[in-house]
Amino acid sequence: MTWPGPAGASGIELRHLRAFAAVARRRSFTQAAEELLITQPALSRTVAQLEAALGVRLLDRSSRGVALTDTGAEFLIHVERTLAAFSAALAAARHESTLRLGFSWLLPDPWAQHAIARFERETGAQVELVRCDNPLDDLDRQAVDVALVRGSRPVKAAVRTVHLYDEQRVAVHARPEATGDGRDAFRGHPAEAVGDALRWRDAHEWTLVVNTASGTTGPWCWPHGDGPRRFVETANFDEWLESVAAGRGLGIVPDVAERRIHHPALRFLPLDGAPPSPIRLAYRPDTGTGSMLLRRFLDAALEAVVTCTHAAEA
Repeated sequence: MTWPGPAGASGIELRHLRAFAAVARRRSFTQAAEELLITQPALSRTVAQLEAALGVRLLDRSSRGVALTDTGAEFLIHVERTLAAFSAALAAARHESTLRLGFSWLLPDPWAQHAIARFERETGAQVELVRCDNPLDDLDRQAVDVALVRGSRPVKAAVRTVHLYDEQRVAVHARPEATGDGRDAFRGHPAEAVGDALRWRDAHEWTLVVNTASGTTGPWCWPHGDGPRRFVETANFDEWLESVAAGRGLGIVPDVAERRIHHPALRFLPLDGAPPSPIRLAYRPDTGTGSMLLRRFLDAALEAVVTCTHAAEA
């Protein structure tokens, strides 16, 4: 597939877009070449051809590495959407039906198992699970078709959401023996002062570890300034988990984590008065996946909520 470039320039092909996307994602010509199974000189020539055809510089190259220019960052968004749409078109032509579900950490149970099994049984399609640091970013790039989102932070105007149910919040902090000083890491008090529960209204005393990409609890949860005075920011779930385990602060997380995370350095506590944390499915109405397939997944997801609720009440 080729698009005509500017007058006097060669046309742009899919290989040019794939090469640029790989370098932009890896921030390295060496790693991108390994991913694409081509030599680094061949990759450099391909990207240079793309820049020449467009008449713009997409990447800044220096001894420190590779960085996107402002134009390159904007172009990357469209390139990833183009490549995703092309892959979806090929899958449709081959009668392959796959729905990509993006999530950042710990799919809620048993909802996920019920929803996926029902969807695959009723449609014959498959759910591809895609772990990503920020599912909404991947949804925007069309790297996933639907994203599981925890918390109440707003989404872009082009994104629609379906509320599934609410999770209860719990607190988690490093065990005193893990930090080595016998003191409560998030307030500086003796460990015995923590007690058997914490209160949401005491948040101003905490140092809170926040996952800024996909966390459920952060400064946005206290709109009137009643929240923690100190924050430790992390960029994904793994960084958040290890920061809490290292005693850098207190973590607040949905209660699924208490059932599913078994970390020897962590202790979970009830959190009195904490508002629940909603679970939503986010999607774009203009997704490359067939609208009927997406609708069937949303239906299966909501039916799974009912099934799980009845089972819990039984």
